Amino acid sequence: QLVSNKKEELISVLDHFNIQLDNPVSILSQEMSKQFLHSKNETDKYKFFMKATLLEQMKRDYIHIKHTETITRQQVERQEECLKDLKQEFLQKKERYESLSSFSDLKETLENLKKKMAWCLVRDKEQSIQQLKEEIRKEEKNKHEDNLKLCQSKLVQTEKRLQIIKKRTDSLREEQKSLREDHLNFKQQAKITNKAHKEQELVYFRALNKLKQTEREQSLLQEKINKAKASERLNNSGETKRSKQQATLGDLKEQLAELQRKCLQLNEDIKKKHQALLKGKEERDKLRIEAKSVQFAYESKLKRKNQLLASRSNKLKRFGDHVPDLVAAINDACAAGHFIKKPIGPIGACISLKDPTLAVSVECCLRSFMKAFCCDNYKDESVLQGLMSRFYPKGNRPQIIVSPFSDKLYNVHGRKACHPDYLTVLDTITATTPVIINCLVDMRGIETILVIKEKDKARRIMQKGRPPKNCREAFTAEGDQVFPNRYYTSEFSMAKYLSGDIETEINLLESELENLKAQLSRFQLQANFVTEDILSMENILNSTIKTLKKTQASENQVKAVISELETASEEQSDDFTSLEEVAQENQQKIEVEKQAVQEAKAELDKQQNTSEEADSNYSSVRDKIDQLLEEIEPLKDEQLKLETECVKHERNLKLLEKKLKTHEDNVQAMNSALSEKEQELQENVEKAKQISPERQHVTCSTKSIDTEITRLKKKLKVYESNHGEQEQVIREYAEALSLYKEKTNQVRDLRRFIDRLNNIMSDRQNRYKIMRRSLSVRCKLYFNNFLIKMNCCGSMIFDHNNETLSISVKPPGRDKDGASDMRSLSGGERSFSTVCFMLSLWEITESPFRCLDEFDVYMDMHNRRICLDLLLELSERQHLRQFIFITPLNTR
Repeated sequence: QLVSNKKEELISVLDHFNIQLDNPVSILSQEMSKQFLHSKNETDKYKFFMKATLLEQMKRDYIHIKHTETITRQQVERQEECLKDLKQEFLQKKERYESLSSFSDLKETLENLKKKMAWCLVRDKEQSIQQLKEEIRKEEKNKHEDNLKLCQSKLVQTEKRLQIIKKRTDSLREEQKSLREDHLNFKQQAKITNKAHKEQELVYFRALNKLKQTEREQSLLQEKINKAKASERLNNSGETKRSKQQATLGDLKEQLAELQRKCLQLNEDIKKKHQALLKGKEERDKLRIEAKSVQFAYESKLKRKNQLLASRSNKLKRFGDHVPDLVAAINDACAAGHFIKKPIGPIGACISLKDPTLAVSVECCLRSFMKAFCCDNYKDESVLQGLMSRFYPKGNRPQIIVSPFSDKLYNVHGRKACHPDYLTVLDTITATTPVIINCLVDMRGIETILVIKEKDKARRIMQKGRPPKNCREAFTAEGDQVFPNRYYTSEFSMAKYLSGDIETEINLLESELENLKAQLSRFQLQANFVTEDILSMENILNSTIKTLKKTQASENQVKAVISELETASEEQSDDFTSLEEVAQENQQKIEVEKQAVQEAKAELDKQQNTSEEADSNYSSVRDKIDQLLEEIEPLKDEQLKLETECVKHERNLKLLEKKLKTHEDNVQAMNSALSEKEQELQENVEKAKQISPERQHVTCSTKSIDTEITRLKKKLKVYESNHGEQEQVIREYAEALSLYKEKTNQVRDLRRFIDRLNNIMSDRQNRYKIMRRSLSVRCKLYFNNFLIKMNCCGSMIFDHNNETLSISVKPPGRDKDGASDMRSLSGGERSFSTVCFMLSLWEITESPFRCLDEFDVYMDMHNRRICLDLLLELSERQHLRQFIFITPLNTR
């Protein structure tokens, strides 16, 4: 039988029996159990405690009441503003009520104001006429005619000076023209004479050099003759000496052959040692390159480790050392109003994964977008670039994506990649705001990218056949990128930004850093050994090169001695008679060449005099031309200056003529306007006398009198409409007074109620804190009692200010170690401690249902038996509650 199908009825039944469906302590699902058992976050445990004890709901209710109180207070303030308008209306009706007796006085006042108005108009007209007369007098005093005459005289004087300068410039130019013709003639003549002088100089030097050459040959011949005579005198003893020279020559040739063999051997040694040295240097360079790569990897890993250590306290440190400061600067700039809309970023900090195992694939897909920022417009982008320049060098700042912000997600139904077994990147992530998702759809197209964990399946789906509809690429769980026609292996083995387990990554990085440090020290040690070998090889090579140089020097000395001995034996066979004949011929030749040198010298002197005379004439003409140019240049400047001045005077003359004409027209127009105003004044005086024969003394302005007349007319009109309805005015005044008092009392009572509610809420907040402290103390006691049954001891520390709950457990057999946190426990001990925490929460909650799903899958048999005994004992003790335990394990 259907009683009701309304949701409100169901909610009231659940509230009545205190059935808490969304309370994880009452009904702990499989997924929630898995997250709870693996949770290491102290904040999550505290939130679990608050939700289980319904303190969180109470806190939300109090916040809602506070918010409602604030809204009510604002509404009361608006009502007070409306009350001011109501008071104003009441005062107006009161004024009407009090002013019923002043009707006749108002009429009389209105008549007086009309008289004043008439004579006030006359006074204003007289003042405007007087002002116009002053303006005419000022305008007539302007000296436009004098300025015009002065300008004309200046123009005439300037034109006269310009004519004089033009005549002087023309005469100088004529003289310059005639001098230029002479200049060209003298220049040509000087060129011809200089050329002839140089040719004669060449002839002279050739004859002189020939004479010197012949004299040198004569001296050499004389030396040979002297040597031949000396060798003839020693001819008797020469035979013995020659035989000795032949023997010495044979010994020297044998010595030369030995030195040449030694040089060849040393060259071979140098070549081999040089090759060994090059090979050693190549090995050293290779080791240094490898050491640099290891050093770079070590520094990058160390930087990553420091970022992870810093991200324990601040998640933004993962995205760079300067990102927290940049985000703080963005918040300050937004508070100062520098942004139209606050930028969002980095994107990686604003997204989370539905499946943590896909962290590497999502990061490989998004890459540089993980550190990018989103801006709504280009003005905000320029402000953000200015902030980034404080923290990043030029060209190394994070990417900025400009796209209008929207509160709604894009509709990508028609563009989304379709596959029944696999999700897109869009389906695997959640973001704090739709702006992030929309930005990634625009910039990366995440709705068209599939995530296929297995490599083989990814290849088969994307490359062996037609890819899924709207799919252009896919990523595997290892981060490999798969296209229909190519495959790229990922460079990353683990996630940098989205990984949840920081400690595991830090431990892995520490082990990698130790390995890299060991590799670096090994490379450096090998490089030092190779460097020492290279130094020793260089020393040996240098000593070998020195030996080779000494051997080559000895070889050259032996060659020189052999050459001298061979030359000396050849010279003795010269013919004395032929040498003396050649010497006589050379002497005659020297006499002829001396005569030719003297003639060439005389001709050279003559050509030099002619060339100097031509150069003198050419220089004098050129100096005169330069002098004329120096005289013409200032005249040109003066002429240009005077021409500019003439143009200026002509322009000023035209302006002054125009001003004079305008001045005359203005004076004529002002005189005509004055006559019209005087006529109007006469007419206004006649009209004012008709209204008031006697002239009124008026001090107020026309506008103020007109405003007062208008106000009095309105009053009189109101009085006239209400004439004879005095009772209605009295009744309206009484009703307005009553309504004003009633609204005033209502607003006062509301404000009192809000103040009282504020005091009540303060008292409730204090009681809420007491209750929270009481529940946390009870939870601690129950937790310790349950742990004692397993011979364990532990503690729970509640930090209500920071909203954290830390649990520490000391298993049996670890008395010396002291209390330890949950991370140091085994899986079974951690699961048992978590169940004890759950039972402690059961003791302080009031829901009639207790339901656990797969709570014991991570326990060993011993801990599971103790846990089941505790649960059964609790269910027997709390027989008014219903318990449901679901487990896939055997319960025998």
